[in-house]
Amino acid sequence: MEKLTKAEERVMQAIWKRKRAMVRDILPDLGPPEPKYTTISTVVRILVDKGFVGFKAYGRTHEYFPLISKAEYKTFTFKKMLADYFEGSYQNVVSFIVQEEELSEEELHDIRRLIDNTDHDA
Repeated sequence: MEKLTKAEERVMQAIWKRKRAMVRDILPDLGPPEPKYTTISTVVRILVDKGFVGFKAYGRTHEYFPLISKAEYKTFTFKKMLADYFEGSYQNVVSFIVQEEELSEEELHDIRRLIDNTDHDA
């Protein structure tokens, strides 16, 4: 799997949301201003070539659907970010969030509760 460009990711977000879509269905999800049909059609074809999107042809019209789930891509991008920016350390991620974000006491409590409720034997 490879990282998507910003334009590719925006189109994938629309396809994930709709589950199945023609290019004309995707356009309203990307604006305003609504991008050109030909531009989005090109991006969708690139996503097909990259293996992110499949299609079913109805004559000259194509219905597109995701081949990679949003959850799979989220996991891939998080692991890439973890490796590229945090030396592969979850502790570095948590430390960054605590230091860079102004978390409320309630948010910190919620994070602690998530950690405490995680099954560490799984």
